[in-house]
Parts: sequence; C-alpha cells; structure tokens
Amino acid sequence: MAAASLEVREVSVGYGPVRALNAVSVDVPEGAVVAVLGGNGAGKTTLLRAISRTLRFHGGTIGSGSVVFAGRRLDGLTPDRVVAAGVVQVPEGRQVFARMTVADNLRAGALGAGGGRRAVAEARSRVHDLFPVLAERAHQRAGLLSGGEQQMLAMGRALMARPRLLLLDEPSLGLAPLMAERIAETVREINAQGTSVLLVEQNAAVALRLASKAFVLEVGEVALAGPADELAASDEVRRRYLGIADDPAPGSASAAPAPVPALRRWSA
Repeated sequence: MAAASLEVREVSVGYGPVRALNAVSVDVPEGAVVAVLGGNGAGKTTLLRAISRTLRFHGGTIGSGSVVFAGRRLDGLTPDRVVAAGVVQVPEGRQVFARMTVADNLRAGALGAGGGRRAVAEARSRVHDLFPVLAERAHQRAGLLSGGEQQMLAMGRALMARPRLLLLDEPSLGLAPLMAERIAETVREINAQGTSVLLVEQNAAVALRLASKAFVLEVGEVALAGPADELAASDEVRRRYLGIADDPAPGSASAAPAPVPALRRWSA
C-alpha cells in the first residue's frame, strides 16, 4: 500500500466531564515521520486513540472535530475498519499476548487486514527482516521475551496489518538506551520503506531526530508546532523537553538572547 496523509482538525475529546483535548489540529504528510511531544497528561495518548477510534474502550468520546486519512473520514468508523483503512496503532506499554507464541501474535496482527496468504507471508517476511529475533523465537511465548523484544513484537504485530500510517505510542518507554536506539533506527527503516509514522514520545531528543515535523501538546492543546530541527533549536523546547539550559556568564557576548526560530504558536 502507498502512504497517505492524515488530517486531524479541531478535535476535542472528553473522558466524562474531563476535557482531555481541546481543538487539536495535527497533520501527517504522506510518507513523513511526525512527532508529538509533551509531558504526562498532555493528551498525547488520547490523540492517538482519537485517530484509531479506540477511545470508547477507555471511556472517552470525541466531542467535535474531524479525522481524515487518505481523503476518508475515520471518526465515524469502528476500530477494525480504521485498521482496514491502513491506520494501525501500537499502544504504549508493549501490549503483547503473553500466553501466545511470537508466531501467533504476528498471525493475530494480520486478522482483518485482508489480502490473502501471499500478503500475510510478505508482511511476515518484512517483520522478520526488521526484527530477526522474532523469527528466531517464533515458537516462544511472548511473555518470556525481554522488554525490548516485546516492543519489537508489538511493532511487528502492527506491521502485519500492512499499515500506511503507523501510530507509535512511547516505543522507547522503559527501555535501556541501546535498545531504545535500536527501536529508533527501526522506526526510520519502517518509514524509509514507505510507511508514514505518527510518533508520540517523551524522549524528545529521539523524536526530534526521527521526525521532519513536530507538535508540542500542553494540557490538551497544541502549544508549539514546526519543523523538527527548528523545535530542537528552540530555547523553550531545549529547556523543557531536552533538559538543556544555556547559562552564559553575565555580560559576555554569548549572553545575548539567541534568535527564536519561526515556530507556529497557538494561543488558548
């Protein structure tokens, strides 16, 4: 399948009386990696659930706005039809079927995607090329894999549905730095193979390195958006999300304020 663009327009989401997203708009151009940054409670996971139509499983509802993928509205579809349309989410927390084997987890990922045995075999071959360990441990129970291997399996299972757009929720969460770097490299390879990616990450350094564009959510609203390299150079982003704070000596030439990139900012 070819990649396609995603357009989220003015989406507001609530969990009962609690407003989790307020008029959020996000774009993922065809073939791009787009990052969504923000602290705990910013609304990042809720945004992915709104796109994948899994909000109701968590007690949430879309109050207003629209989600369009490849020219088709997703906000009226059931979750399985969203997958069939080419949009697949990898949830946070390495959610695999622990009692099932690796091979059975991958087979489960292909359910509902259609395309017949040949398409499933091609998808499995792609997954094994990206994650050779999954081929080596095909008959092992998923619950016995390491944390990093479970994350590979969760991503591989999603790829079995042959998505045009992959929604990744905190893929590096809880992983050792070396494994997190391996996952990041795989995200880059997945994108190079033609799959668009919407990446939610608290590890802003990794996300901004992978993405061409990024959005920063704060308390359910888009606070900043722009090219990833410009966001990475922003003093505000560097201080709040990258843990970098320049503190030149008073009176020195370097103490002069640095130019602020032309980032797009939303007001409440």
